[in-house]
Amino acid sequence: MPTSTLSFTLRRLWALNSFAYSIRVAIALAVLMAGCWSLDHMPAVVPLFLGVVACALAETDDNWRGRAQALLLTLACFAAAAFAVQAVFAQHTAFVVVLVVATFGLTMLGAISRRYQAIAYGTLILSIYTAIGMDQRGDTGQAFWVEPALLLAGASWYGLLSVIWCALFLHQPVQQNLAQLMRELERYLRLKSTLFEPVRDHQGEVRRIQLAQQSGRVVMALNQAKETIFNRVDATRPGSRMKQYLHLYFIAQDIHERASSSHYPYDALIEAFFHSDVLFRCQRLMRVQGRECGALARAILLRVPYVKGDESAAALQDLHSSIDQLQAHRQPQWAGLLGSLNALADNLGTLDAQLAEAGQPEAPVGAHDGALYDRTPRSWADALGRVREQFRLSSPLLRHALRLSLALALGYVLMRTIHARQGYWILLTTVFVCQPNFNATRQRMLQRVSGTFLGLAIGWALFDLFPSLLLQAMFAVVAGVVFFSTRTTRYTVATASMTLVVLMCFNQTGDSGVLIVPRMVDTLIGSALAGAAVYFILPDWQGRRLDALAGRALAALAVYLRELTAQYRRGRLDDLAYRLARRNAHNADAALSTAMTNLLAEPGRRAHEGDRGLRFMVHSHTVLNYLSGLGAHRAQLAEGAESAALLQSADHIAALLKTLADSLAQGQPHVLEPTVLQQLTEGLPVLPDGADAAQRLVAEQLRLICGQLAPLGRAAAALATAEMAAIASDDGGDRNAGAHEPAEAGTIEASIPEQKP
Repeated sequence: MPTSTLSFTLRRLWALNSFAYSIRVAIALAVLMAGCWSLDHMPAVVPLFLGVVACALAETDDNWRGRAQALLLTLACFAAAAFAVQAVFAQHTAFVVVLVVATFGLTMLGAISRRYQAIAYGTLILSIYTAIGMDQRGDTGQAFWVEPALLLAGASWYGLLSVIWCALFLHQPVQQNLAQLMRELERYLRLKSTLFEPVRDHQGEVRRIQLAQQSGRVVMALNQAKETIFNRVDATRPGSRMKQYLHLYFIAQDIHERASSSHYPYDALIEAFFHSDVLFRCQRLMRVQGRECGALARAILLRVPYVKGDESAAALQDLHSSIDQLQAHRQPQWAGLLGSLNALADNLGTLDAQLAEAGQPEAPVGAHDGALYDRTPRSWADALGRVREQFRLSSPLLRHALRLSLALALGYVLMRTIHARQGYWILLTTVFVCQPNFNATRQRMLQRVSGTFLGLAIGWALFDLFPSLLLQAMFAVVAGVVFFSTRTTRYTVATASMTLVVLMCFNQTGDSGVLIVPRMVDTLIGSALAGAAVYFILPDWQGRRLDALAGRALAALAVYLRELTAQYRRGRLDDLAYRLARRNAHNADAALSTAMTNLLAEPGRRAHEGDRGLRFMVHSHTVLNYLSGLGAHRAQLAEGAESAALLQSADHIAALLKTLADSLAQGQPHVLEPTVLQQLTEGLPVLPDGADAAQRLVAEQLRLICGQLAPLGRAAAALATAEMAAIASDDGGDRNAGAHEPAEAGTIEASIPEQKP
């Protein structure tokens, strides 16, 4: 193989997140296995490996200083948990009390930040690992501190390796997350292009729902990229490479706003220009720009210069030529559409320019102020305040903490009642399977059971085929690497791999064949407990949260519109306040889309709830698209009565959106009066053909939003009415669950906890 080809292949492998992660894990596990083998102390392999797993589960993305600080805190929590389990292990009542209190407290600490959530989760896992080790060891006369010391040694070794790795390869996670963001934008543009296909197939609403779901995935990728950059950039003097990554992030934000903007109902465009090629030109341009986003993603990953192709420029020129042809043959029915087509072409032209700017190595930040919103707690009082805010029954976090605590207590009592061998695997399975909502728990339960059975079958076969303990030790290392590289993407494979790790490691000091049946039974029991807990103990059915999430989405839209109005008053400025409002609006839209996905996977008759939720989501997402259209063309309006009337109408629309949001938050249906909507629409000035282009665009976008207010109000009223009926049927036990919950774990540029109106 030529040297250049080999170099390119290695660079592509290195760009893969799983590959770099696998190398780090392989080093950690191989060193431990080799050390135990050479010292002839194989019983230490199991706790050492489990310590590595617990530390990896507690790992969060950060710079090396932050990761070192988090490691010290993690080890302190691990030590306290391990020795606490040692102290109460033989006292059944004390053990279950400590287990319940620790589970509840550690879960509630997740309200502080993602770092504390990960550390708390890893600590809980290590506590159960300690119990598993003590149960496996039995009465061997081993000193009480040996098991915790080995677990901490494994955790310390992996943590140290992780800190060193982070210091050596600081920018790799940023590159990977930015590349993932560009790939999601590629999918979004490709899906958005289907809306311009001039086909009367009545699939427009289905495509809009799919587009809303993909927009949620783009938002999640934006959130992850922002967090990764924020954890590494110095707010005062970022390095040149971080400046470039920050600039790419801002470009991605702008591309998302421009790609998600709408300038006219797509069905009307298809009907008007069905016999023209202009919509095909729009579709082709968006597909080409999507491919450019994919090419930019590859360039970021491989760390090669990005050179934008000429195809998009040619496609843009073809689009302008097609629009010019339509203007030359102007038809009366096109009067209100050609302006929207021109605005669409200008928007896509600016998007094309943004892609070209992404290839400039020293591109300036430009109109951005460069600030990113810091979600970390400012003080211990702030951190404790976040936890204290979750102590209400409507909080999904409190419900999950109570549910998980009770499930573990029931699991422990059941384990003692039936005298289960290796019974602590029941508790471990329950922790891994029990998720905050039913859909996630159901998926995890199926993956856990199938992965465990697969791992046990493979382990049984490997024992017969390869009786050599040295080969089995190698299999354990390989399986551990596979576990870490797949645990966030292919949980079934990860579970099978971890099952192999346990079997191969335990077989180094005894016959792990005796573990096969108990592990199967314990997995089934633990999964069943988790499923029963999420179904019966304070179930967090998504239908009970739709009105709260819908109200939050409308409130975010109102704030976004107010910020847009301010931009049209004073001029375009991508400051933090504007980006915060824009991101919160997209985050709220993504949260509603996620809730709908979970709702449709829940058991029972959810068709009516799903229909109401989907109807609202389509209308609210359409309003967000029209607002994005306003955001894409921000410019200071000329002084005059027309501009004042337009901005006043925008303020009235924002007030109506806020009124609908408040009614949903209170669970009271509110129907917008037709006369109010008519007056609002008639209040928009009718501008002549020669009027200012910015004024015409604002007037058209506001008119489109006004057209959505009536169906949006009806959809909101239907949600509130359904919630009132649910309250009457269940005495209000789930009222407004999630109405005041903090932002999602992946939310960026959003205050945590959620700011109250």
